[in-house]
Amino acid sequence: MKLFIAFFILLFSFKTFSQIKGLQLKNAIIIGQLDKSDDRYSVEIALTEILTNAGVKALPSLNFLKVGSDTKNLANDSIQKEIASKGIDTYMTVSVRGFDKKFKKAKNRDNLMTSLTTGHLFPLFRDEIVSISFEFTFYREGQFIATDIVKCGNVSSRDTVLKRFKKKMTRRVNKWIK
Repeated sequence: MKLFIAFFILLFSFKTFSQIKGLQLKNAIIIGQLDKSDDRYSVEIALTEILTNAGVKALPSLNFLKVGSDTKNLANDSIQKEIASKGIDTYMTVSVRGFDKKFKKAKNRDNLMTSLTTGHLFPLFRDEIVSISFEFTFYREGQFIATDIVKCGNVSSRDTVLKRFKKKMTRRVNKWIK
């Protein structure tokens, strides 16, 4: 009996921790943390389109930054005030977690400023990869609130990465809204 109860508690805890609960995403600025600027823009635009179609007010960081500028500039007070004036209170960073492995969510719970200054060196596509994992981190009032990871498999080119990304994210966004 004790074993059954322990198994039930363990099973329930995995289900609880595997989903983003209470995020209730209503608005977001999307910050792509990728090495190449064209990859960053592609991911930001794709995710902005998906979120907007799901009823979330979303803006890409490229609306607030000059072309080619570093995402660290989003930490400036003047840019943050401009973002807040647009009705955005949630910052969402998107980065490539890695390739061809099953990755777990990061354990660190850094604030937004630390996250923006952290370097991310993975490109959107590399030769001979089979899958790619994206990590999404959410912040409100500069503090960490949630993280999620999405793996896109069966990729053979940059175009298939973006195609799989859009397909997976269209389904995943529904969990973030609830």
